[in-house]
Amino acid sequence: MARLSTTRIHTGRVLNLDLDTVSFPDGSTGTLEMIRHPGAAAVLPFLDDPDDADPRVLLIRQFRHAADGFIWEIPAGRLEPGEPPEACARRELREETGCTAAEYRTLTTIWTTPGFTDERIHLFSAHRLSQGEHAREADEFVEVHELRWSAVLEMTGRGEITDAKTLAAVWYQECFRKPGISPGGTGR
Repeated sequence: MARLSTTRIHTGRVLNLDLDTVSFPDGSTGTLEMIRHPGAAAVLPFLDDPDDADPRVLLIRQFRHAADGFIWEIPAGRLEPGEPPEACARRELREETGCTAAEYRTLTTIWTTPGFTDERIHLFSAHRLSQGEHAREADEFVEVHELRWSAVLEMTGRGEITDAKTLAAVWYQECFRKPGISPGGTGR
């Protein structure tokens, strides 16, 4: 598929809306609405070694207008122009929880909704945390919660955690970041 032309419909603070005329794989053409987003980073913060039997993690409950209330999430935020994803993860961890981490590990990168947006979220885990002061933005209403890993897994199973980036990070960590396991089965 190739983009033949783009018309900007809206330029916003968080995203832009374009109408793209594209050539599809079968040679036909069409117009698609595309939300352009600079991307984001999110971080799964561990208070204990993730290889411990039941480590503690931090999750946040954040008010989200689109969800009509508070939802469980991991700290996350939009990439600034030219900002590396890990730097964004570091910034968001500090802003939303007050914590800094001595180590960050890349989990994976996900497309949020590729049917209509180019947004990708880079997922990390954070380790060896130190507590400081948060620096939340005026429109961020956040509660920070310390939970055991087993409780987080149970919350996903009960449908209490519904945020896609959080589910992706938790399950990626659970499936691929255990001792001796990695994507493709070749070990760490």
